[in-house]
Amino acid sequence: MSKRVVILGAGFGGLELSTMLSEAMGDEVDVTLIDKNDSFVFGFSKLDVMFGRTTPDEVRMHYRDIAKPGVNFVQETVTAIDPEARRVTTDAGVHEADALVVALGADYDVDATPGLAEGGNEFYSVAGAERLAEIVPTFSSGHVVIGVADAPFKCPPAPSECALLLHDELTARGVREACDISFVLPLGTPVPPSPETSAALLEAFGARGIAFIGGRRVSSLDPARRVALLDDTPSGGTGGSELPYDLFLGVPKHRAPDVVIDSGMTENGYVPVDSATLQTRFPGVYAVGDVATAGVPKAGVFAEGAARVVARNLIAEWGDGDRPGPYDGRGSCYIEFGKGRVGRVDIDFLSGPSKTGVFNAPSTELVAEKDHFGSSRRARWFGT
Repeated sequence: MSKRVVILGAGFGGLELSTMLSEAMGDEVDVTLIDKNDSFVFGFSKLDVMFGRTTPDEVRMHYRDIAKPGVNFVQETVTAIDPEARRVTTDAGVHEADALVVALGADYDVDATPGLAEGGNEFYSVAGAERLAEIVPTFSSGHVVIGVADAPFKCPPAPSECALLLHDELTARGVREACDISFVLPLGTPVPPSPETSAALLEAFGARGIAFIGGRRVSSLDPARRVALLDDTPSGGTGGSELPYDLFLGVPKHRAPDVVIDSGMTENGYVPVDSATLQTRFPGVYAVGDVATAGVPKAGVFAEGAARVVARNLIAEWGDGDRPGPYDGRGSCYIEFGKGRVGRVDIDFLSGPSKTGVFNAPSTELVAEKDHFGSSRRARWFGT
């Protein structure tokens, strides 16, 4: 009888895991890949949508195009998870698993930042980016505040990219001198594991007149006064830092989906795992990607790497593969520096004695490399 693998979430982790299991075991494995959405979108494509480089329809990859031996995609919403029984309930039925992999990512908690929904805009969802694609081209004067509500958050370089691409957008329209840009980040530097990358971004901000405010998070917005309150503002008091804004572009607080929290798997909002194997405390249950606490950044490339470790362990357990080494926490993130150039930071979080990040300076060559990163995964996961 085929081994049953149920994968919750068809992002980087779920797509890579199902692909590897299919390649290695074919019809000898019964993979059910569950996602509430009908399509996948790369995180970096949201900025492309926001700044009018492309449209949402052009960046969506439809799950209906997945055609892999042993893999069945179902568009369903997970309503309950029983990790002890490895049983998942959805709005369409029940799925039993020999191995259960939770890869549902992190949800955006807009309501956790008072005033954000009423007085600001978020650019981390496709819907948010699509809305801003209509707003940004009409903005011609005033103060733009790009603010991160809390850490950790997905794709740590993305808010920096937003600031640099916004500078290019306003410059191209001839209105940059009439606009101010401030960037508020809970982290002390833009990319803490790589001082060289952070220095390059800070230099880019300085050259473009972008004010960087590190070590602060946006705790709330006051839509009536059009000000962002930072986390040094006393609760209910006065005298804390305030930033007036005309346009607020926010990164909401992240947390695990409610259904994961309700399952009893989480601690402090996320699922703890063994960083070497991605196993949870429940036998036969794994968690990969943004939903897990694995000691790595919340970014697609790290979810993909974690999924490879889980896949190799399952293949070794059920087939002829060798047991993999521990998850090394390595990954490369591309960073848009504007002016048609892309940089790259190569990060190693787990394989050595300390976290490291090697910076590759922005170039047009890395633009092509980033494009290949996307197209190669589109072909691998969707056959297109």
